Parts: sequence; C-alpha cells; structure tokens
Amino acid sequence: MLLLIQYTLIFASVLLLVALGGCISEHSGVINLGLEGIMVIGALGGALVMRSLNTSSALVMVLIAMLAALLSGMAYSCLLGIAAIHFKADQTLVGTAMNLLATAAATVLVKAINTAANPDNHSSEIEYIAARKLFIININGFEFNWFMLVALIAVVLVYLVLYKNRFGLRLMACGEHPQAAASVGISVYKMRWCGVLISGALAGLGGLCYILAGVSIWKFENGVAGFGFLALAVMIFGSWKPYRIALAALLFGFFRALSNVYTGFDLLTRLNLPSTVYNMLPYIISLIVLILFSKNSAAPKAEGIPYDKGMR
Repeated sequence: MLLLIQYTLIFASVLLLVALGGCISEHSGVINLGLEGIMVIGALGGALVMRSLNTSSALVMVLIAMLAALLSGMAYSCLLGIAAIHFKADQTLVGTAMNLLATAAATVLVKAINTAANPDNHSSEIEYIAARKLFIININGFEFNWFMLVALIAVVLVYLVLYKNRFGLRLMACGEHPQAAASVGISVYKMRWCGVLISGALAGLGGLCYILAGVSIWKFENGVAGFGFLALAVMIFGSWKPYRIALAALLFGFFRALSNVYTGFDLLTRLNLPSTVYNMLPYIISLIVLILFSKNSAAPKAEGIPYDKGMR
C-alpha cells in the first residue's frame, strides 16, 4: 500500500505540473498540444545536467537540474509562441509537429553525445543513477521525491496568480475576450507569450519529474509514454481550475500507479488480468473522461483563436 501511495503521488506530480502548464496557456488563449514534446525536451535538459554536474550537494543538484528542465521547456515552447501568436498558425498542427520533433531531436542529440564520448556507444540512453538519489529522501520506507513538494507549491502559486493577482486576471481576459482586453490597454501578445512560456516551464519540470519517477537511466526513444496527452485530459476533467486539476491528477496518478504495483495486491492478482490491462487503464480512463466531460467543460472562449487587432 505504501508503494502504491508513493507511485500515485509521483505520477500525480507529473500530471499536475504539466496540466497546470496547459491550463495557463489555454487561459491566455493558446492551445498547447505540444506538452508531450516539451516534456521530452525538459527531461533532456535536466538529464544532461545530472549527467555532467559533479556535486554531492542535493540542494545544488535539485535546483540546477530543475532550472535546466524549466529553461529547456521554455525555450522549446517558443516554437509554439512564434508560430501561433505571431504567424497565426493552426495551434493544433503546431503542437502535433512539436511532439513529433521533440522525441526525434532528443534521440539524435543523445546518440551524438554518446558517440562523441565513446565511438562504440550509439544508444539514446542517459544514465543518472547517482544524481537521482539526491532527489529522493527515504522516510520509513517511503521515498519522498522533491517534485511532490514542487507540484504542491505550483498548485498554490497558479491559483494565486490566476485568481488573486492582476497579472492572472489580465491573462484570463486575453483568453476570454482579447479584443475587450486590448481596448483597456492590455497587450494580448505579451500576455499570450507569458502563458506559453510559463506553460513550457511547467511542462519541462514535469518531463524531468517523469524520467525520475522510477528509473535511473532513460532511453529518449521512448518519449514520455503519452503523459502530455494524459495531462490534457486531467486539465479538461479539472475544468481549467487548479484545485480541480490537482484532484484529477491524483485520480489519474492512482490508475497509472496500479500498473507499476499491481503484483503486490492479492485482489488484483487474483483477477488474472495481464499487466498490459493495467498499463492501459490511465488511457482508457482518459477516453472515458473526455467522452463524459468534454462537452460540459467551460474552456476559455478565445482559446485556439489567433488574435487579430482588426477584429471586434
């Protein structure tokens, strides 16, 4: 049971960080379907730092690796910002292209780095065994990951920014009625850029959190197993509200954790279901959630609609 709680919290942390990023981007009026790709790039930035940084200080390692993942995610999200905000490209297509590009680019880059270090090594794996231990504190058999605390802080901060801050109110105004927001002096372009960059930062952190969830080596050909799309389902189920997104992330995290620990529960093993069934559970649940709740979800009215100063 302790292991189930542990995995539920860490997977929920991943989904929560990424879903909050998607929430902020959509509140600004930009649909970020590239969360999956941003997670991969964020994970790559953090993994490269953990591989190269030689320090025994947990605080230094955690802060620098998180900063690298955050900045990598923000840098990659600029592709969405340039295409969607300035060139008014179709945001769905841009996000899809970002997802396809990220895994391929990360794989090629890691293979090149490994080959440069060792001509016989052509793998797309990055090993960070020693660094991973610095992210975890063992408390009576429970592995506390620092990302659990980061995710909790992120929920509080996003809630305060969106609902208790002038910046957040302006951001949401640009996602609801951008022309009205512009009429009172709010720069819609700047607000949407802020939404995209914050989204990239949180998704990048989520990517690093994902690869640190249970392994000490990551093969970038595997991507992030659809967690970016799961995060979108969490965001929709949570109705674009931070506290609801947190509850939805716990639910999805629980079903994802079952696939990791089902062998330790007699009730589940007696069902004699193959492990693939448990691996599919979070994705099946996401489809059910989208079918049941997507029509009734109150998305920002102007999400996905390019801003045009001439429109009224």
